[in-house]
Amino acid sequence: MIQHFSFKPLFENTKLPGWQIAFFYKHQRYEGEYKKDGSIIWSGSIPPNEATVKKMIHELMLYHVYD
Repeated sequence: MIQHFSFKPLFENTKLPGWQIAFFYKHQRYEGEYKKDGSIIWSGSIPPNEATVKKMIHELMLYHVYD
């Protein structure tokens, strides 16, 4: 389960897509860039079960950003 999920726009013009994301997964902090196509560029280590984590992040982004 993802905990303490946060995101912020990469650009001052918030209409441009791209977000910096951060969260905890299995007691480890992860960070990355979430692109408009749903891909993620990790800023460090890649979380275990990456496909599952990407799916959870995509659902959170759909709820918070694209709602």
